Amino acid sequence: MAVAIAVDALMGWPLWLFARIGHPVTWLGRLISTIDDACNRPSDPPALRRAAGIAGALAVIALSVALGWALQSLLSLGWIQIVLVGVLAWPLVALRSLHDHVAAVAAPLQAGDIAAARDAVSRIVGRDPAALDEAGIARAALESLAENASDGIVAPVFWGALFGLPGIFGYKAINTLDSMIGHRNERHEAFGWAAARIDDAANVIPARLTGFLFVLLAPRRFEALSCMTRDARRHRSPNAGWPEAAMAGALGVRLSGPRIYHGSITNEPWLNEGARDPLGPDIGAGLTVYRRAMMLLAGILAILAFA
Repeated sequence: MAVAIAVDALMGWPLWLFARIGHPVTWLGRLISTIDDACNRPSDPPALRRAAGIAGALAVIALSVALGWALQSLLSLGWIQIVLVGVLAWPLVALRSLHDHVAAVAAPLQAGDIAAARDAVSRIVGRDPAALDEAGIARAALESLAENASDGIVAPVFWGALFGLPGIFGYKAINTLDSMIGHRNERHEAFGWAAARIDDAANVIPARLTGFLFVLLAPRRFEALSCMTRDARRHRSPNAGWPEAAMAGALGVRLSGPRIYHGSITNEPWLNEGARDPLGPDIGAGLTVYRRAMMLLAGILAILAFA
C-alpha cells in the first residue's frame, strides 16, 4: 500500500491512460449500472427490491474480492510481489486526483474568479454551485477534501494493508456501490439499502483514523481534537463527520451547515459552529494538512512493512 501511495502521488491516473482503457472505477460503474437497470424494477414491491439490492451488492463485492485474490495468488512472493501488488492497487488510491481537484477550486477562488471556482467545485460536490458564494465554495471544497481523504485514500489503503488486493478491490466495490445506488431517493431507497449499510460498516475505522491523522498534523491540534470528539456525531453520516470535524477544528472554520441540492435547502448542523466561515486561503491550508496526513500514513505503512 505504501508503493501504491507513492506511485499515485507521482503519477496520478494519466489522461492518456484513461483515454485508452478508462479506470477500474468506471469498469465497476458499468457493472453496477447494468445490475441496477436489470434488477431494480419500479414495479416490484420494496421488499423484493431490497432483496435484489442485497444480492446485487454481494455479487459485485464477491466478484471484486475474487479477482483480487486470483491476481495476488499469481504473483511470486518477496519484494516482487510487494511492488506488483502496489502497482495493481495504485489505480484505487485517489491521492493525487483528490488533491488536484480541490486545488483547482482554490486557485480561481483566491484570484477572485467566482464563476471558475463554482465550475471547479461542481466537479467534486453535488450541491447547486450557482447558489454558492466564496464561503460556500470553500466549505464545499474542504468538506469534499476531508470526506474523500477517508473514502478515497485511507479506507482503501487500510483494507489493502489488512488483506492485500482482495481487501482493496473489495472496498472499492463497496464504495462505488454506495456512491451509485446508496441514495435515499425513490429509486434507490430499497435497492440501495444494503450498499449504504455495507459502506457505513466498511468506513467505521478508516473515517476515525483519517480524523486522527488530521488532528496530529493540524496547526491547531487541541481545537481539531476537541471539535472532532464534540461534533463528529452531529453529522448526517456516521463516518464523514470525523474527518470533516477534525478539518474544521484544524483550520478554525465552520463546515457542513445548510446547503442547497436541486433547488431544495437541506438544513444540516454545523461542525465547529461558533467559528468563522472558510475563505479561499483556507482551502490551501486544508490541502497542507491533507498532504502532511497522507505523508504520515505512507510513513506508517513503510515502517510497518519492516516491523
